[in-house]
Amino acid sequence: MYTEQLRALLAQHARLLVDANQLDEDSDLYQAGLTSLSTVNLMLAIEEHFDVEFLDRMLGRKTFGSIRALNEAIAELRGEPVPAVAPAHAVTAGQAVSPAHAVTAGQAVSPAHAVTPAQAVTPAQAGAQSPIQVQP
Repeated sequence: MYTEQLRALLAQHARLLVDANQLDEDSDLYQAGLTSLSTVNLMLAIEEHFDVEFLDRMLGRKTFGSIRALNEAIAELRGEPVPAVAPAHAVTAGQAVSPAHAVTAGQAVSPAHAVTPAQAVTPAQAGAQSPIQVQP
């Protein structure tokens, strides 16, 4: 949607350690060098460029964490439909999860990565060797 405009704003205001044109839409902008100060500078530049004002609930790392997240925030602020795109780390039915990404019982999961019981994949659905264990 606004990817190229955002890349230009990132290059001008974010003080990234890498070229903004080398980032894909899901690249972590904080790993690319975005700091709290540069986030404020970027936010002000985006607000001016797109004639929007970020809502209080949007003022966090999730909104400014990637170009895709910024695209979605701007679309929402402008009253435009937010593109439906599967998250980069979504797991679909039947897809195996590596042990490095497996979640054990009692392990905290951020709301962005939480799976509801309706979304859960049972070991039988994922295959007998899957580390996923779903308990009600």
